[in-house]
Formats: sequence, C-alpha cells, structure tokens
Amino acid sequence: FNLTNCKSAIFHFDIFLQLMKSSLITTGIAISFRIASPLFKSTVMSAQRSNTASTKSKASVGCCEVIPVPVLSDNYSYIILDCITRQAACVDPAEPSKVIAAAVSNGIEISSLLCTHKHWDHSGGNLEMKRLIKGIEVYGSAYESDLPGVTRELHNGDTFKIGSLTVKNFHAPCHTRGHSVFYISPSEESGTKLAPVLFTGDTLFVGGCGRFFEGDAKDMQKILGEGGLLSKFPKETLVYCGHEYTLSNLRFALSVDKKNKALASKMEWAEERISKGEFTVPSTIDEERSYNPFMRTHDKEIMENVGASDPEDCMRLLRERKNGFRPPPTKPNRFPPL
Repeated sequence: FNLTNCKSAIFHFDIFLQLMKSSLITTGIAISFRIASPLFKSTVMSAQRSNTASTKSKASVGCCEVIPVPVLSDNYSYIILDCITRQAACVDPAEPSKVIAAAVSNGIEISSLLCTHKHWDHSGGNLEMKRLIKGIEVYGSAYESDLPGVTRELHNGDTFKIGSLTVKNFHAPCHTRGHSVFYISPSEESGTKLAPVLFTGDTLFVGGCGRFFEGDAKDMQKILGEGGLLSKFPKETLVYCGHEYTLSNLRFALSVDKKNKALASKMEWAEERISKGEFTVPSTIDEERSYNPFMRTHDKEIMENVGASDPEDCMRLLRERKNGFRPPPTKPNRFPPL
C-alpha cells in the first residue's frame, strides 16, 4: 500500500469531480453525461500525445520536465515538473480542463501557476484554476494591471521555488508593460548541469517576437537585441514560447535574411515537424540568435534589406513588416492579434 499514490489518486479524482460538476451546472444533467466523458478522454489523449511530442522535440536535456499542452487555436500552456521532488506548476493555463487532464494523465499534481501577462489567452484560466485547485499559488507580474487571480506579485529579479528548481522572474516590457519571462534553473546544491528553461510568453517566439502593444522598438531591442536581456542567457537555455507561430515566423525571416543557412535548415525542420503533427518547441537561445531576425537586428545584411540605419531602427522596421506579413486572426473572440 502506497500512501503517496493513494493521496494522488484522491486529489485527481476530486479534480475530475469538480470538472464534472462544472459541466453539470453549465449544460444540464442529460447533456453533460453524454459529453463530459468523451471530452475528458479526448483531453487526456491529447495530453499524452503532447508529452510524447515534447520529449521528441527537446534539443537538449532540460533541468525539468516540460509538457506542452495545446490550447485555444494556437496557444501553448505548459506543465513544469521537478523530477526530484515531483512538485509541479503550470504556465498560462488558458483552458484549465485541458491542463488538468494533461497533469492527471501523467500522474502530476499542480500546486502553482505562472502567468506571463494579462491577455486573456494567457491569463483567462487563472480564476478557474484557483477554483479547481484549492490553495494554488498564482505568480504574476507586479507591473501588470488587471492580471486575474494573482496571489504573489513578482518584481524584476524575484525568485521562488518549484521543488528543487529555482524560478527567476524577469520584467520584459513591450508586448505589455508588465510582461514577465520565467527563467528556471536547478538549485546550486543539486549540482546538476542540465540546461535552464525559459518561458517567454508573447515576448520571444521561435523565429519571431510578439507585437509591441504597450512598448516600442527601443523596448524590444533591450530585450532581444544584441546584448539585450534574453541574449545574455546561456546559449543552451531551452525556450518555450506562448504560440505555435513558427512557420509564419520563419517564412517572414526568410524574406529578410535569404542567405541564412541556419534559417533555411530550421524552416525545413519545422515544416517536417508540423506535417507530422508535432511541436516546434523548444528552441534554444543559441538557435534563436542564429536565425531569428529580431535577435539579429545588428546584422548588416538584415539592416540593409529593410533599409535600417541602426539596430533599433531595424527592430522597428522588422516589426512593421511582420505586422503586415501575416494577417491578424479572423476569429471574433480572438483578441489580441499577436
């Protein structure tokens, strides 16, 4: 008899009952019993596929297990597991039922939530997660207004623990004024040399970056440009972004950096991944610096191709071009276009 496994089973069954109760309240008894079970089964199956794909997509071994959970139309939520203590957290759980189902299918109990920024497709599940998981700690930026459900506000440089892992919050204002990126590393006492992990929300994507809704090119240059915040992280840092925009981003990158062999290779790789229904996360900081034009604004050829006078001007012109390169989503409930 294993008491730990017993407690875990009770926790997961309680969450399932709460999800069922929510379904009953929303749709009525007669309908909910017909749809709730298939929905729960499908999200668990999706989570299992996610776990498999995330393992295949790792460029190097990270300091924690990361399970991508596809939500909404193209968002990524994530589950973070400290393999030493089995403590776990989630990142931007916009669809709580899918995130919890993924956790249940992997035998994981979520005890904390990391929210990168206020946009509803990242923070919209915070309150429901608090309702479903009693006592969950919700971490979010102290500089972000209207961030729902936060129990602990974070300032730039603040740290906290997920088991043996150390999480450090970095303020990255531009997409929103209070946007956070979360840098996760093993504790010093663990002695492990595994790669750190970075959750970038809508600041850095594979091959691209987020729109400058509440900032400008100067702000993003300080974050992504040569010598900027993210460029200083260890080159092996695994990058998990907030959306599956990789193909669109790389197509745009090729339009301004045609001779880049690393970029052409990444494009070929990404097309193959997507064709197989697999994820394109994570990338690494080293990779992004080799093909992401928003991290290469100092490159003379890119500057010449967009007609920029300096790296900051290059950042501005790249973003303006990208804004028109991919039309915003047409779904009426999809806000904001990223």
